[in-house]
Amino acid sequence: EKKMVRTTARKKIVIVGDGACGKTSLLIVYQNGRFPEKYLPTVFENYISRVDLDNKPVELALWDTAGQEDYDRLRPLSYFETDVVVICFAVDNMNSYQNVRDKWLPEVKHYCGNNVSLVLVGLKIDLRLDSSVTISHQQGLKLAKEIGAKYGECSAKANINVKDVIKLAAQVAVKPRKKLLRKRHFLCNIL
Repeated sequence: EKKMVRTTARKKIVIVGDGACGKTSLLIVYQNGRFPEKYLPTVFENYISRVDLDNKPVELALWDTAGQEDYDRLRPLSYFETDVVVICFAVDNMNSYQNVRDKWLPEVKHYCGNNVSLVLVGLKIDLRLDSSVTISHQQGLKLAKEIGAKYGECSAKANINVKDVIKLAAQVAVKPRKKLLRKRHFLCNIL
């Protein structure tokens, strides 16, 4: 009698973004549902999680990284064999939003190549109500489109869309990647 063996896909998801933008809180709330009230800068943390996508189990290795510049030389070690990079910004922090394009995208492309799958996540959406400077949902979508990423938003503090954002990253991780075809252009000079 043959038994059906359900193989579990394993996917590595690396979370990057400016220091204090909310990456660790997102992962802690995703893992255990409780928001951490104290801010402790992360060096490196790994979380293992299981999700079911289309009734198939997927094991996610969620790599939380340090956003602080002190760790710019250490962080690239986490990029090895990454399936998806989740680039985060805080919707109440224009610098963190601008750094997606200015810092994080170039770093990710440098270490992971142009073919890596990306998810852009706007964090701290609960602060949209009481902050004078916020990045709108439309601005987030626009930036995601520019950098070739899927887009999601959440609030770890209010536990809004936390599971959805990780599920989005998992869905992107299991999708087969398009191979980049290198086109050859031959130039002919007729003399």
